[in-house]
Amino acid sequence: MEPPSTSEQAFFEELRRRRAELLESMRAVEQALSAPAPGREERWAERVHVSLVELAADFREHVNLTEGPDGLYRELLKSAPRLSGAVARLTSEHALINADVDNLLAVASEPGIDEYDRVRELGTALLARLLRHRQHGSDLIYEAYQAEIGGET
Repeated sequence: MEPPSTSEQAFFEELRRRRAELLESMRAVEQALSAPAPGREERWAERVHVSLVELAADFREHVNLTEGPDGLYRELLKSAPRLSGAVARLTSEHALINADVDNLLAVASEPGIDEYDRVRELGTALLARLLRHRQHGSDLIYEAYQAEIGGET
């Protein structure tokens, strides 16, 4: 296998940067969800909402980077059509994750929220789905390019 081209190296670096941003957003949501809520419901709900809005924006960027007209999946399928099933899986996960984010934003934005356990349950499920999605994405990149993309820095 030949070493990645300069443009591929630049793309992998961008992918790593975006993965790191998404991971940071996931951590912010987790911290917001785990903060004490009783007696501080309004502040807690605001912090959760702000972290979810940031996560939603970072996830939209991720979807654009992968599914967009010049996205990763289009290029990957040109060079490795055998991975079409994995690409289809990741694309369907995007729709599910977007629905989870929208649902959680709606629930967390309800006035006078006092169901923080419900918000935490939905948020934890979202974070678990995102974690698995990131793992599936790493597997796909490695399978296609024999490159590790990490994203934890």
